[in-house]
Amino acid sequence: MELAEFNQVDRESAIVALRPCVDVTRWCEEVVDQRPFAELDALVAAASEAASPFTSDEIEAALAHHPRIGERADGESREASMSRSEQAGVDPADAAVQAALREGNRAYEERFGRVFLIRAAGRSADDILAALQDRLTHTDDEEDRVVAQQLREIALLRLKGVITA
Repeated sequence: MELAEFNQVDRESAIVALRPCVDVTRWCEEVVDQRPFAELDALVAAASEAASPFTSDEIEAALAHHPRIGERADGESREASMSRSEQAGVDPADAAVQAALREGNRAYEERFGRVFLIRAAGRSADDILAALQDRLTHTDDEEDRVVAQQLREIALLRLKGVITA
């Protein structure tokens, strides 16, 4: 959707357009309610500050839509398509790295009780694995902050694909 159209559509349609970026209602509403935006950079700046900080409930709800790193998102939704594209660097990983990612995902879920989330776009499987292993050493509070930041980075990256100049 072009920025001009995003500025003009009704509130509900604009919120629907943003949901594939991050399914956090408060974030979507805060961004939409700041329209119109003169340029894409202004939209991205508003989105980077919206719903800050995300609540624990918002993070957990948003994580429900994210596949494990190394697993292909199912479905035909825009969000699933974006996830597959973002994890493109993981696909060519060798069998040992894939096995380590599966084990790391399992360890992370046992440790933190949620799926491991990282902005995968532009990162190799080895980079993601190193980050996963590092984050397993975090305290709960440290990891909560990192997850919130990663969720916001993913939302902004996706926003730039959903709304164009």
